[in-house]
Amino acid sequence: MDETKPLKVRLTFCVLLVGVSLLFAAVVTDHWAVLSPRVEDFNATCEAAHFGLWRLCTKRIHVQKQSAKETGCGPISLPGAHNCSYFKHFTPGLSSEIFEVTTQKEYSISAAAIAIFSVGFAIIGTICVLFSFQKKRDYLLKPASMFYTFAGLCIIISVEVMRQSVKRMIDSKDTVWMEYSYSWSFACACSAFVLLFVFGIVLLLIALPRFPQNPWETCMDAEPEH
Repeated sequence: MDETKPLKVRLTFCVLLVGVSLLFAAVVTDHWAVLSPRVEDFNATCEAAHFGLWRLCTKRIHVQKQSAKETGCGPISLPGAHNCSYFKHFTPGLSSEIFEVTTQKEYSISAAAIAIFSVGFAIIGTICVLFSFQKKRDYLLKPASMFYTFAGLCIIISVEVMRQSVKRMIDSKDTVWMEYSYSWSFACACSAFVLLFVFGIVLLLIALPRFPQNPWETCMDAEPEH
């Protein structure tokens, strides 16, 4: 057995834990996208919004003079009255001015459901790795690597669903939102995908049996794992 294998597994697992942390941060926070309407009067207030997988938050901000290229409301970090609503509260006639209710609800449910699968895969993968640290349980590294890879794939699919959601909303003729930007929760999700997918594959390569090092050495002659 490769004497450096336990060290490689632990280092890879540490990186994967960073990916899992970023995944949890992305799923539970609501800064995936920031929306703002077009501003014409710079002596009034405007309402910007940011949302994630579970809720949308609006903030009423006093409009500040911007450059000629910047016509939106914000930035969202400015102080203002803050109000949040979970997506299950969105019903026709109540918040239709914020979202196209039917379309956005379908997108939000899809993105959230896929993200839940990603979290589930990440948790199962972590449990498998922890159990693999016990003697004669190295075989658990292979399924763990696949679970991490699946978690990465699920979260990037959720990202794409969210991206299509924002794009479709902005392109709608009925929406009040004219400008958008992706925020730090979105960046966390993309970073989680890279770490979970890439290092999931790395963990799989580490877990695979050692290949023969010489042309005359067969797989049966290779040093067995203990």
